[in-house]
Amino acid sequence: MTTLRVSATPAAMALIAKLKALHGELMFHQSGGCCDGSSPMCYPLGEFKLGQTDVRLGEIEACPFYIGSAQFELWQHTHLIIDAVPGRGGGFSLEAPEGMRFLTRSRLYTQEEIVALEVQGPLGIEPSAT
Repeated sequence: MTTLRVSATPAAMALIAKLKALHGELMFHQSGGCCDGSSPMCYPLGEFKLGQTDVRLGEIEACPFYIGSAQFELWQHTHLIIDAVPGRGGGFSLEAPEGMRFLTRSRLYTQEEIVALEVQGPLGIEPSAT
């Protein structure tokens, strides 16, 4: 059993498809706060400079999804569910002009999923290059 760390709702998948048609391949980074709160930010693939300790959680709709290691430490026991809702997106995120915004929902892992994650092993830390 493979346990995913991040997934997307149908609304998010539809918005990702629209953004891919407009901008090409995409990537996501879970913001840790500051200017845009703690929103998942969407960028053209390679346009966001990853830090030395960014962690790749997985992919949504074939788009790599990253989170900072300090934030991952806090959220490692939760499955992130990326949704899209009406509203203004983050100022630097590609969905901002579309009248929609990405939103992170979450749920705690079940005991079975925690065991599966332990078997899968730790996530690797991504180098600063994309």
